Amino acid sequence: MKSFPKIFLMTLLLHGLEISALDVPIRNIEDDSTLRASLKDEWFLESPSRVLGRKKVSSVLPGGGKIEVRTEVGKTEFGVVLARERNGAYPGWAQGSWVLTRRKDTGQSLRIRVFIRSDPNVYVQFRPLNADKSLLDLVVYDAYIMRSTPLPFSFDRLMVVPIEEVLSSMGDKFPHKYFEPEPAYYRDSVDFVTSIRRYLPQLAFRDDGAMDQNGDYVFIETLEKQRGEKGLNCSGFAKWVIDGLLKPVTGQRLDIDVLKKKFGNRGTSFSAVYDEPRDLYFGLDWIRNLASIANRILLSENFSRQDEFEVKHWTFQFVTERVNNTRNTESYPGFLSDAGFAFEGLHTLMYTLAVTEPGRIYLAAVNREMGNPTLRQYFHVAVLVPYFNSAGNFTVTVFESAAETSFTAFKTRYPKGYFVSLVRIPLNGKFDP
Repeated sequence: MKSFPKIFLMTLLLHGLEISALDVPIRNIEDDSTLRASLKDEWFLESPSRVLGRKKVSSVLPGGGKIEVRTEVGKTEFGVVLARERNGAYPGWAQGSWVLTRRKDTGQSLRIRVFIRSDPNVYVQFRPLNADKSLLDLVVYDAYIMRSTPLPFSFDRLMVVPIEEVLSSMGDKFPHKYFEPEPAYYRDSVDFVTSIRRYLPQLAFRDDGAMDQNGDYVFIETLEKQRGEKGLNCSGFAKWVIDGLLKPVTGQRLDIDVLKKKFGNRGTSFSAVYDEPRDLYFGLDWIRNLASIANRILLSENFSRQDEFEVKHWTFQFVTERVNNTRNTESYPGFLSDAGFAFEGLHTLMYTLAVTEPGRIYLAAVNREMGNPTLRQYFHVAVLVPYFNSAGNFTVTVFESAAETSFTAFKTRYPKGYFVSLVRIPLNGKFDP
């Protein structure tokens, strides 16, 4: 899959803060098919030289929606963009925007993208298959929720048919739930993030640091009290977060020794020899114990089991990775019992989990194969909070080692070969560490 023109990508960045605001259900997106039919001959089928010579034009749909028709040029391709208006601008990805990509040399039509949410990373894509049929891709943050699904529409017809008619033809196969989230479901998540941010200035990092059940700063390995500047490491901070959720219910903080116990299946008979000397599974045991206790207290004993709190399900089979300015689509392995999920699909996984499990946070144990002998080691713990805010914008807030980190920084820190195990923990609307 080739990349979009750089001009288009820069537009996304410039207007990125406005993503998803004021979106409507897909069925209520104002239809622009009549406009597209009027543009077909001169913009969609005309020779590239003539199309690229045209100036942008503006149009108003019958319902009042404004559209700017323009071209955007790349190295070997160009796009005919029907950009919907959003807050006085025409970014090209606002909900309902429609983009036809063609080759610059031959004019061949390659694909159509329709942005069904005001998010440049979420779109439906159509590609020609033969004279009578086309293919549908449903892309969410570089991963395919659906890929190469046949449609009974020629590509030529897709240029002018209402998008709602196309999606309705799929019946229940089209997963509307992923694209019509209800912001009200995420109030606890927003409040939780706000609460954590309020406390962060009071916290500091310290290697191997944690707060024990008495509220004293200690070292995790020895339980000796800290002297001098006191603080938390990544694991200690995760405990501080869960203590803040549980203390309003139980009145007490968790015992560190309980969280250090081995939990569930991990490793092999070969790695067992190196388990304790290298702390291979410390991070994994730590988040599993935290999740088990938290789910038991906040939900019920049934949810304290590993098969209930550990994330093992994913809804996509392919991901597109950007390598040296090119995009390569590869099969995604999904959940691996000894590692969790590859980072390449983490953004999409967070999006789908936010949709299907609102009001949850996730503890992440980062791992990779390392050392001598080479063994998988869980070396870092973070708190991930995926949610849609009041404007409908999707975001993932990351807290780690007594600080807030951007999700982009968190993802790019760990290149191919790194994995993350995830456990889910419910929010109860209260936080008091």
